[in-house]
Amino acid sequence: MSLIETLIEKAKQSPKRIALPECEADKTLLAARRVKDEGIGIPVLVNDPAVIRETAARVGVSVDDMEIVDITDEAFKAEVIAKYMEYPADKRQLSEKGARRKMGNPMYYAMIMEAAGFVDCTFCGHVNTTGDVLMTAMQAIGMQDGVDVPSIFALTEIPNFQGSEGSLLALADCGLNPEPKADDLASIAIATCDNVHALMGWEPRCAFLSFSTLGSGTAESVDKINEAIRIVKERRPDLKVDGEFQLDTAVVPAVAAKKVKRDSDVAGKANILIFPDLSAANIGIKMIQIFAGGKGYGHTLSGFNKPVADSSRGSSVDEIVGDIAMVIIAAQ
Repeated sequence: MSLIETLIEKAKQSPKRIALPECEADKTLLAARRVKDEGIGIPVLVNDPAVIRETAARVGVSVDDMEIVDITDEAFKAEVIAKYMEYPADKRQLSEKGARRKMGNPMYYAMIMEAAGFVDCTFCGHVNTTGDVLMTAMQAIGMQDGVDVPSIFALTEIPNFQGSEGSLLALADCGLNPEPKADDLASIAIATCDNVHALMGWEPRCAFLSFSTLGSGTAESVDKINEAIRIVKERRPDLKVDGEFQLDTAVVPAVAAKKVKRDSDVAGKANILIFPDLSAANIGIKMIQIFAGGKGYGHTLSGFNKPVADSSRGSSVDEIVGDIAMVIIAAQ
């Protein structure tokens, strides 16, 4: 069974209500139909019913058995807003008036519904830009405690690699923060640990990567990593984080035994790798894909107070279904 098949089966164990606001897109309804039919989740279509009917007719998909939230229904909107006002004030940036104004946009409507408890998670991004998804989530849902910036992790499947979780490794940040500062790196690590634990059930063992291992090299980047580790340990002493480590020290037990002359819960057995910047992460995951024939999955955003997925606009329906399964698991 492939990783995505495994994740889909896990999502089916406890299907959650997932808001799908981008109903003008054919792929939204094609994916919603599969999610419904296969029992992966409970799609909630959030848009103008006329738009939904037009898309459904165009692609030949029935939505008769799906829940539709009519964003033009003022009575239900008032109910959602009233419940949203009970959401912690320090997590939302929207006032009652602001929420009412923003809910003309289906994506805002969906995430406000999520914050208010009407749905469990939201999937979008193959119509809206990443910037728009992030802005909406930050305003409507807010960040989790101890996290300052959102991030994206990739769950990679690497042939011929045998680590602490078999052929699987989680990498971050793979999409949002080009040059993270120390507190940004700390936020990325905390959010990734929490998301990977929710998704995979792993006990997170998080290594901060560098060209240096425990002071073997000196540079501002090394200082930044060590400050990030200090911040994580201060904010979340329950998490197992360590570094700075070179890649082999992080994942190869024999190398870790030679280079790390102290007790470590992470060295040689890391299942989460935190890259020092986006350039390194992008190069790393593409090397896995090109040279090792590996695969990378994941558009679930880490760091928000509730689960949100930001899909790629080039995603296929199969990829969207897989991403929906991942955000549903995060909501479980």
